[in-house]
Amino acid sequence: MTALPAAAGVGFKPEHFAAIRADRPRVGFFEVHAENYMGAGGLPHVQLAAIREAYALSIHGVGLSIGGAQGLDRAHLARLRALCDRYQPDSFSEHLAWSSHGADYLNDLLPLPYTPETLDLVAAHVDQVQEGLGRRMLLENPATYVLFDQSTLSETEFLAELARRTGCGLLLDVNNVFVSCTNHGTDPRAYLAGFPLAAVAEIHLGGHAAEDLPSGPLLIDSHGAAVADPVWTLYAEVIARTGPLPTLVEWDNDLPDWPVLAAEAARADHLLREAVRHARAS
Repeated sequence: MTALPAAAGVGFKPEHFAAIRADRPRVGFFEVHAENYMGAGGLPHVQLAAIREAYALSIHGVGLSIGGAQGLDRAHLARLRALCDRYQPDSFSEHLAWSSHGADYLNDLLPLPYTPETLDLVAAHVDQVQEGLGRRMLLENPATYVLFDQSTLSETEFLAELARRTGCGLLLDVNNVFVSCTNHGTDPRAYLAGFPLAAVAEIHLGGHAAEDLPSGPLLIDSHGAAVADPVWTLYAEVIARTGPLPTLVEWDNDLPDWPVLAAEAARADHLLREAVRHARAS
């Protein structure tokens, strides 16, 4: 498996296909959700094949339920293997979350208690995915809205140990950091200070929404707005430490016209170039 370029990419949406084909934008890569391409053919595959021919590709799963208490769905894993074999993506990633219980599948990415028992479970599932796909995977830190009294490890400790045990990489979602820390009244910079940045192979940026509750603001990882200024600031601080990394701008809901999304990617590319310039000057 090759690596994504250390440049800004965007999530591919069929609504933007005509503009992409016409403009041939200089984006670093496109990312798609795996579950949207598990059918055998049709227009989705025609479009994705054209995108893959011209650009680096990241496939991002949302349905493995890698933190689920039961075993992984082998049929789903087989479909995922077929998709990765078909398009040979430069990266595959999933979420540190669960979304199924028995035969029931939930349209959400739900949080986990961070305990040694959960670590054993998730590590076994990561090993199973990597063996089943024949490739290294990246695991994304979640946006969370509750904390578990049972947790005995911090999220960053959990992710660091998971990467050490399994050899998986990490996908650092900076917006999720900001959302979670704001919701829990903690410092996102302190969280990032403890994050195992050496294992990060991709960064995600996205927009969030806010709801005013009697207890204070609640941020929701909506993927339906531009990246917020505080998230841009945190991102610049991260890449000043890590150097340039592949960076995806996510915008899945309330989709804007292509030039708006392209401008978000251009802003990320500008910050990546600044990180290179500062590294060379230091």
